[in-house]
Amino acid sequence: MRLNPETVSVIDSPIGSAHKLVEKRSGARELLNLSQAAPQYPPAPEVIEHIVATARDPHGAEYSTVGGLPHVRTAIAEDLATAYSGAVRPDQVVVTAGCNQAFCLTVAALAGPGDEIIGYLPYYFNHDMWMRMTGLVPVYVDPGPELIPDVAATEAAITPRTKAIVVVTPGNPSGFTVPPDRITELAEVAARHDLALIIDETYRSFRDTDAAPHRLLADPNWTETVVSLHSFSKDLAIPGYRVGAVVSSTELGREVTKLLDCVAISAPRIGQEAAWAGLTAAGAWRRARAAEIAQRRIWFTEAMAAHPGGYELLSAGGFFGWVRHPYPDRSTEDVVRELIIDYDTLVIPGTVFLPDDRRMLRVSYSNADRDAIADFADRLTASAPH
Repeated sequence: MRLNPETVSVIDSPIGSAHKLVEKRSGARELLNLSQAAPQYPPAPEVIEHIVATARDPHGAEYSTVGGLPHVRTAIAEDLATAYSGAVRPDQVVVTAGCNQAFCLTVAALAGPGDEIIGYLPYYFNHDMWMRMTGLVPVYVDPGPELIPDVAATEAAITPRTKAIVVVTPGNPSGFTVPPDRITELAEVAARHDLALIIDETYRSFRDTDAAPHRLLADPNWTETVVSLHSFSKDLAIPGYRVGAVVSSTELGREVTKLLDCVAISAPRIGQEAAWAGLTAAGAWRRARAAEIAQRRIWFTEAMAAHPGGYELLSAGGFFGWVRHPYPDRSTEDVVRELIIDYDTLVIPGTVFLPDDRRMLRVSYSNADRDAIADFADRLTASAPH
């Protein structure tokens, strides 16, 4: 058989590729896995109890309606309306099997082969992979070391083939949180050119403030431009249940549900019920977990302030630190390989988030306690050039 060259030409999962190197590590130390952001703690007790009840329900394994269970869509809409001081209706929510699926279905509903989607460096690798595999053309604006999307450069990148602008905030891999005013400015650019502004807000609960991530949902006309994507994997510690959401106009939502019906029919019912329980009964638990991540971010920032081994922290937020390694004459893949094999430390090379090698590493501190973060700094120091 002949395989699709568009798919063959795209990289394999960087997470899987990095994990393959673990088998070759020295084993002199315990493995320090700072590669992924999936929570290692269980969901809230209220969520677990509701999952059990759903599994025991005679109807608990049935299909959901394509766009999501009505009470789940209502819970998501109410949660967002409160968090953003905005207006979100249940019919403006489509529940998906995770935020990756939310992104894939959204861009498929907006654009076709040859169309362009504007994004920012560093990009989230799954977004880039999906666009390239489906014939879309990602166009990246480089915000420089400050990581703030440039409004003028964004507008200059727009062509007749442009269909959307994508912002990930807090960023994956950078952790950088785009200021609300800049998001408003990007929405104004998108509106001027009849484009969608897609905002991936997977880590929105893990910011350094309780203020709304942006003010766009308070605009009564937000549905003309804004598409807000959400995940409950990290927020509720249910990554395996696959629950996300597309929050948009009902017109776009209709097209998204057509695609969803073809690829999954609906998000898993039990996952939707898990999200409902978390959104309606686990508010204190959610806030406590967010506070824990904030504390770990402080520990990580403090540990990296001394530039252990010459490694430099450029940004930290959400679950991630964006770190520059001190080897100008070595490839980042080689540095990562050495950290895994010789120092039993697993991180992700920044080259999977960038078009070239800028000596960057993505470090996830979300599952590391204070001792593990200190140990990480010690291992960087031990690996330093001598």
